Parts: sequence; C-alpha cells; structure tokens
Amino acid sequence: MKAIIAEKPSVAREIAGLLGASEKKDGYLTGNGYCVTWAFGHLIGLGMPEDYGISGFQKASLPILPNPFLLTVRKVKKDKSYVADTGALKQLKIIEQVFNRCDSIIVATDAGREGELIFRYIYEYLKCNKPFQRLWISSLTEKAIKQGFDNLKNGKEFDGLYQSAQGRSRADWLVGINATQALSIVAGNGIYSLGRVQTPTLALICKRYLDNKKFSIKKYYQIQLLHHKEMIGFKSVSTTKWEDKKLADDTLRTIERNNNMVTVTSIEIKSVTEQPPLLFDLTGLQKEANKKLNLSAEETLNIAQSLYEKKFITYPRTGSKYIPEDMWAEIPNLIRALQDRENCKQALSKIKWGRFNKRIVNDLRVTDHHALLITEKIPSALNAKENAVYDMIAFRLLEAISQACTKEITDVALRAIHYDFTAKGCKITEPGWRSIKGSFADDDTEPLQDLPELKKGDELKIKEASVLEKQTKPPALYTEAGLLSAMETAGKGIENEEERKALQNIGIGTPATRASIIETLFTRNYIQREKKSLIPTEKGLQVYELVKDQKIADVAMTAEWELALQKIENNEAVAEAFQKEMETYAKSITNELLQTTIAHENLPQLICPKCKTQQLIIRDKIVKCPDEVCNWVQFRNVCGLQISIADIESLVNKGKTALLKGMKSKAGKKFDAYIVLNEDYKTSFEFEKNKSYKRNGK
Repeated sequence: MKAIIAEKPSVAREIAGLLGASEKKDGYLTGNGYCVTWAFGHLIGLGMPEDYGISGFQKASLPILPNPFLLTVRKVKKDKSYVADTGALKQLKIIEQVFNRCDSIIVATDAGREGELIFRYIYEYLKCNKPFQRLWISSLTEKAIKQGFDNLKNGKEFDGLYQSAQGRSRADWLVGINATQALSIVAGNGIYSLGRVQTPTLALICKRYLDNKKFSIKKYYQIQLLHHKEMIGFKSVSTTKWEDKKLADDTLRTIERNNNMVTVTSIEIKSVTEQPPLLFDLTGLQKEANKKLNLSAEETLNIAQSLYEKKFITYPRTGSKYIPEDMWAEIPNLIRALQDRENCKQALSKIKWGRFNKRIVNDLRVTDHHALLITEKIPSALNAKENAVYDMIAFRLLEAISQACTKEITDVALRAIHYDFTAKGCKITEPGWRSIKGSFADDDTEPLQDLPELKKGDELKIKEASVLEKQTKPPALYTEAGLLSAMETAGKGIENEEERKALQNIGIGTPATRASIIETLFTRNYIQREKKSLIPTEKGLQVYELVKDQKIADVAMTAEWELALQKIENNEAVAEAFQKEMETYAKSITNELLQTTIAHENLPQLICPKCKTQQLIIRDKIVKCPDEVCNWVQFRNVCGLQISIADIESLVNKGKTALLKGMKSKAGKKFDAYIVLNEDYKTSFEFEKNKSYKRNGK
C-alpha cells in the first residue's frame, strides 16, 4: 500500500480519481493500492516563545535562540491565548495512521519551497522514517498528473529545497520574534512588529513617500507649434524650457511677428526593433493585474491559484519567464485550444503559423517551474476577475510567440528665427506582437504622431502656437505594481558597485511570498491605500524613523540572504552556516534595537468619559478604559479611516470629533461625518445635514 499526501483536499480528490482510490474515508480516500490523504496548508509550524517556557516580552529573555527549534501543531487564537487547532490535530492523526499503514509515501504537495516544507514538517513532527518519492508537476491536468506519476523522483533529490525552506522559516522566526519584542519593549506602548523581509519593504515605501513629499515642484514653460503638410497635422515643441512665463510669452510673440514660419534643420530616421514580452512569472502577472485591473498582489495570487486548481493554467507560484525545450512542441496545441474562446479569436487571426518566436525557450532560465501558461482545458464559466486574469495569461502567450515589432522613429529639428524646436514621429513597419492587442505604444508613454514626408530646408507655416505650462514631477508614490518591481530588483538599487553586480538579479522576498508581505504591512496598520498608491500610516512612519539606519531595514542584506537561500537550494551552500549567521544577526539587531531611544509622543491624559475616574489607555488601534467593569472602548480605525489623537481628544472632552472625510461604507461608498458621543457613551455618526445612525460595536 502506498500513501499519497496532497496539500489540500481538492488536489487529493483529483489524484485519487485518476488512481482509482474511490472509497471515501474520514480524512482520506483509498483503493487500488493507494491511500490518498491531505494537509490543510501548514499543519505544523515552528513553536512560539511560550513553547520554550518564555511568556510575555522580557528584556532578560532576549535574544531568543532556540536549540533545537520545536515543531508544534498549528495554533488559533482563543480568548487571549493561542491553542492547538482542533481541525489540524484531527487531520494530523489521520495522516499518521495512513503513513503507519503504508510501506512508502508519494509527496504530492505543491511543487515548490512551501509545498516541500508543509510535507517535511509533518514528516519530521510524526517522526516518520518511511521512504518517500516526489510528484513534481506544473499543472493539475490529467495528462500532467499521469506524466508525473510515470516520472516520480527520489525524495532525497529535494533535500536542498527543504533545507532552503527550513532556513527561510527559521530566519524569519529569529529576526521577527527578537526584533518585534525588542522594539516593543523599548516603545512600551503596544506591539511594533518587525520582520526579515517586511521591514525592508516598509522602508522602501516610507523612503519613497518622504522623497515624494520633500520634492519641490517647479513650473516651467515650453512653446508648442502646430504645422500642416500634405494634409497631415503635427506638433513641435521648443527645446528651451523657460522658468518665467513672461519670457515664453515674449518669445512666442517674437516668432509670430517674424514670418510665423519654421525651417527644417535636420532629420534623423532610425529603425527600432521591439522584441515581444516574455511569458509571465507570478510577479509579472501581479504587476500587470495591478496596473490594468487594479487588483492587489494577494487578489491576483488567489485568482491564479483558483485557475490552477480548476486546471485552466499551470502552477502560478513561479519565478521563471521561460519554458524548457521539451515543452516547445506543446505550444501549438495550446494556441489551437484558444480557438474555442470567443475573445481570443481576433488575436488568433494575427498569429503567423510556422513563424513562432522561440525566444521564450531557455532551459537554463527555468527554475522549479516554467513560466505561467494556459492548459488545453479552455474555461467557459468564470467570474469577471478570473476571466480577466486568464485572458492576460492567454494573450501574453500569443504575444510572446509572435514576431518582433519594428518601428521607424523620426526625429525632426526645426528652427523659428534662432529658437530650436523638435518633432518626433513614428511609423510601424512590421506590427509583429503588438498586433495581438492592437496597442502600438506602452501605457505609460506618450503615443508618437504620424509625420508627413519632410526634408532638410523645408519651410513650414505655423498654423497655431501656444505656451504649455508644465511642472517637474516628484518620484511617484509606489503602487503595488511599482512596489513589486522594487522588491524584485532590490539588488539594482544598491550603491556599492561590487555588491550591486553580485545581487543585480536578486530581489527581496520570492514571487510566492511578496503578496503576503505586502498584506502583512496592511494588517499591521503600517501602510494604507490612497487611490492606487501605497502610503505609510503614522505608525508605519514611526517604525521607519526608528529603524531606517539599522541593519534590519537594509535591503541589500535581505537580498544577500535570498542569494544564500538559493545556494542552499542548489546544494552549493550549507544550511547550518546560514543559521549560525542568522543567529549572530538576530543578536546584533536585538542589541541595536534595545539601545534605541524613542522620543515618546506626548499623548494627552484623557479621563474616561463613562466612569469619569480612570485615565484612558491610548494605542494605535484602540482607546480604552483600563477598568474592566466600565470597559469603555473606541476603535481608532473607523470605516477605513484612522482617527487622529486630536480627534480622540475632541471626542472625549467635547463629545464630538471634527468632520472626518473619506470614510467608506460597507458598500464601498465614501462619506464624510462627525463621530459623536451619545448619552449612553456609545458613538454614532452625525452627518452635516444632521442625519445619524448608530454604529454597531462603535
């Protein structure tokens, strides 16, 4: 009898159905010589300080360096403490019974670092020593699963992957637990969470936000001219940028008084070849979905995971934009399959069969998994967001196998009196991959105009002339797409040239973890969304100011760890050495943080409005009375808006806040209102037209 363990029940059922294990039992399926069971994601994780007998945040206990690390069953919060998840305990018992009953194990958890860790932690926790093989597949189609079972791999081949996953897990524990406790002890005012990847990511957002705010916007002026030749209208713009509008206006009048003509002084024509984009890796898909669909990285990952489990796309948590040579033969079948999808038909008519571009094939650039692809199973009933993400992946495949786009770019220099002007034009000579969507310029670039036939010495009349007011642009606030790019290319921003070369292709986090890192920053109330931009909260900036010059916020160091973990995965480095380095680092940052001096903001001393005896405790998420009998409480995040200390003070002392703008109802509609304290000391909204309604739970 062989045991098979999948990451979740849905995948287990797919595999069991193919293998003829059709008899349903509690927590597993059996039949035809197989027992197929499943985990529910991470059933086992690293123990918390309490599991080592350390309770609360105590300076004397730091740094906490477990030896050995303890594994515990997943915990859930109950009342004010954490207890073992009963569902996890039950399933673990079933897995143990299945393993004990079988001679060997086939590991069918997701084929990646996290999937490997999920199984190995269970295997280690159960003290199992049965031999195991690995099912390594990139798609859940019947064909892929059958091929995977025909080519099972020795489990030992993935020891490097496990040690890398374990190293990451332990490093996150050592840095996260120690740094969070150290800063929280020093702050003495609630919990300040820090993390190995989370904190450098917060630093990226805060630095960009502050650079944006500090930027001094300057106005400048250019002259724009409109010309006509051969029934084609085109514009030229002055090369000079005037800071003084009067000078620009005077120049315009001078040009108008002198013939109102321009002369072509030079023409430069060059041919530009734009190669098609490569296929999507997960980060690429998340960036595109954020730009085009305004989806968060987490939403895109969840949609892609759903499409994968429905067998419509290949494994989404990939870091590669390429496919191996042996997959190239399957590409025409995938493209033919799209003929059944209505909104792909027009794009398919542009495909040049027999002339596919092989740029996406590169065995050396394929990591654990190849790039994101569709499967031969074409979806029919998806929701709007799933359809949009699926189409992105399908259209990217069609673009990637198309020919290059060639353009003729023309730069024209013109002169009016002694003032220089330029005009830029573009002519598509071979549409290539850009014909798939019919878009011939990138979204963030200005479309280039058509130009008539021009030659040096041509004199053109000025049909219209105007002064354009422009302004210098500050560094753009990060969107999620921009932040993902910054995380992906963190190594490129390093100032030291040698370090930058070594780390140029290394980012912080991995394609599989970046979405959850961003979501953690939201959960911790360190960042918030402002339209499409990510901006730090008051608390996020406070943490950044405390740690910005410390090792824990160092992007380069985090990128170096990613490189070290990659080496462990490839059996080029020893996991024990990495852990020793992380322990040394944990000691160093703990001491550094414990020596931090925090200038505590002068919080107002407010007396509870209800019991009128106790001083209120003010935290970043809550304001509450310490008297458990009184139990007055006011949450500081109301309908998506953080309530300032000044408004809390006004509510407690005057019974009403200032007008709060930009709150969001459950239906997603924005509204403005006052928060008022009623006679029973509960709060409600008061609108400017004096309409009010009570809020449940304040």
